[in-house]
Amino acid sequence: MASVIPGKALAPKALVAELSRPGPYPVLRGELALVGLPGVVFTPESGAGLPAVAFGHDWLQPAARYLGLLRHLASWGIVAAAPDTQRGPFGSHRALAHDLRTALEVCSGVRLGGTARGAAVSVDPGRLGVAGHGMGAGSAVLAAAVPAADTQVQAVGEPYWEVGRGVAVQAVATVALTDTRPSAVEAARAVHLPGLHLAFGKDLVSPPAAGAELLDTAWAGESSLRTLKKATHLGLLEGRHWSDVLLDGKGENATRTLVRALLTGFLLHRLNGDGRYAAAFDGGVKGTEVRTSEAGHRLED
Repeated sequence: MASVIPGKALAPKALVAELSRPGPYPVLRGELALVGLPGVVFTPESGAGLPAVAFGHDWLQPAARYLGLLRHLASWGIVAAAPDTQRGPFGSHRALAHDLRTALEVCSGVRLGGTARGAAVSVDPGRLGVAGHGMGAGSAVLAAAVPAADTQVQAVGEPYWEVGRGVAVQAVATVALTDTRPSAVEAARAVHLPGLHLAFGKDLVSPPAAGAELLDTAWAGESSLRTLKKATHLGLLEGRHWSDVLLDGKGENATRTLVRALLTGFLLHRLNGDGRYAAAFDGGVKGTEVRTSEAGHRLED
């Protein structure tokens, strides 16, 4: 686990103001296709022992609709990778979960970037997270429910259990989750990790009561459910895509800004041990409602 970084915790308003802006690090972009997995990866220009997150896309969506989010995370020192797979109408949720773990294995197993004049970036295999939007959020939960190969426990009748790819996930974040096959809600009962779950209050594709609230209730570890009251299902997305006519909502600057700040703060807090950003998990943020719980103990805020 990451060591705790000393410093006074930021108030929620100050946290959002700070983390909604780009971070201090220049950013590089690479292609996961170079190692056989379609997708993109963003890294700070340099750094050693960095945290990393693999981000899953929503149904039908290309990874290109999340580039601003990925770049933002990298600007704050977090390596961010997004597989561009399983984009068809019948994309496999289990396969996308597998690809998220593969992306983490790539990021933590090789040195990224670097030139003759500059050092490559390295990722600490003890600082790995998974996240996603919609279908990708469900796949992120499935990925987190899979134990690493050296810690596998096979349970009869648990279809989401399978041998991991040698990575140990430390934190999970979901955005406007839609349930998957196998069920992410059922898989959550086996995820004993910190989980940040962002629900969108005006989401007609996956209303909070049908997605994130059920997930939060089932979550085995410490959990935070935060509802962005005015956000729609597509609020996080960037640019336009033909699938917009099939889904409710539209891209929203306010939603993208708030999600970037909260997700960045959660990952810095949980993967870097930076207590200054704890309010991303449980603080009262304007325009949202938050419910937090310790493992097995539901608390209301």
